[in-house]
Amino acid sequence: MRHGPNSLTILRPAKPCQGQTGTLTIPLLAHALCARATGLSKSNTGRWVGTPSVLAVAERNTRDVTDGSIPGLIVGMEHTSSTPVELLTSSDQVSDLARILSQEPCIAVDTESNSRHRYPERVCLIQVATTSKVHLIDPFAVGDMRPIGEVLADETVLKVMQGAEYDVRCLDREWGFRIQNIFDTSIAARFAGMSQSGLSALIEGLLGMKIPKLARIQKGDWSRRPLSQEALDYAATDVWHLQSIQKALETRLKILDRSAWVSEECARLEEIRYVAPDLETAFLSLKGSRRLDMRAKAVLKRLFMLREAEARRRNRPPYYILPHETMVHLASNSAADFAKLPALRGQIDSRFGRLLRTAIDKGLADPPISNPFRPRRRSATQIEIGRLKTLKKWRVDLGTQLSMDPALLWPMASLERLAKAPRTLSAELASAQVRRWQGDQFATSLGAALD
Repeated sequence: MRHGPNSLTILRPAKPCQGQTGTLTIPLLAHALCARATGLSKSNTGRWVGTPSVLAVAERNTRDVTDGSIPGLIVGMEHTSSTPVELLTSSDQVSDLARILSQEPCIAVDTESNSRHRYPERVCLIQVATTSKVHLIDPFAVGDMRPIGEVLADETVLKVMQGAEYDVRCLDREWGFRIQNIFDTSIAARFAGMSQSGLSALIEGLLGMKIPKLARIQKGDWSRRPLSQEALDYAATDVWHLQSIQKALETRLKILDRSAWVSEECARLEEIRYVAPDLETAFLSLKGSRRLDMRAKAVLKRLFMLREAEARRRNRPPYYILPHETMVHLASNSAADFAKLPALRGQIDSRFGRLLRTAIDKGLADPPISNPFRPRRRSATQIEIGRLKTLKKWRVDLGTQLSMDPALLWPMASLERLAKAPRTLSAELASAQVRRWQGDQFATSLGAALD
């Protein structure tokens, strides 16, 4: 059954809604209350159908829900081929859009990048959705992106994002944008007790819809122009459902009294900044590099710097230029026969092959490189090991009680410190790792576990 944008459907828990977006959970009694208050009618499929005015009644009835026996209320817009989608390719269009978005209470935001295909990575598309339209911004064609940055920094406009950390870093790297007032649906889903927090799982679990995720589009080269209609549809679908998901999750969080928890977690996203890798030391992060001797590390650094320069020259991701494993192998086997290495076959007499040999020779002549100093950690005593086991059990039991991932409830690093210094709980509450909501909710219980 299809419903227009101004209709809603209340479903029994066992009956998923097809083609609807947005979920509001209400107590069982609210079926009758809503029906009487708003004139809902029951279809022959067992669905209650009415107008959005039922939301006010349903929301009032969610405040006292404690038993968890709650059916679902589905409300929102259906994404179809007729959903208005606009591709913006000029600064004037972006400026006009920014004026419109600044008047919206809530927008959904997503980005598409080309890290699988190009280097350095670039943001290739920015998707912004209101409740009535999807706007796709082509930053390759737009000269002035500043108006969108101003909207993202506007604290009065809620930005709904999925897995926002990556997008926040990309937007900071590309234009120095700062994003204020974020609602991350993946974070909210975990705090709402959902076992899966990916976008497809949220669309299906909360909205009763199955959206095909085409890997060839998702993993495609978003820097190619023109973008296909299939790619544009994919990008629009990704952002179109986010506001409905946000409403569904916010309702669950209010029932669980966890909205403030999620608000604090999302506020931390606002502080994320892109930090460019330090090329002088980045090679030491490669798997297997710490096992190399000092001479081999000097060779590895030369190979790493060559790969970085070549990746930028070719506009290709570094791994496609020379795999990490091959670099580590060459560093420790400087006389290796390129013909016997799958990644270097055909490179023996090539320009890049000659550059590799030169890099190896220079690395062998460079001063040896030692591992960065790492202070040795004191081994835990048996008493401390037992105390940490008790604290881990406390966290797991709390997670079971709240139907939440225990990792969300208290940082493991903090528990490890407390296991060694159980009288420092007050100091832990002031640490950057421990959230205010964690201290407010669980400090007393944790203190009891430490006694």
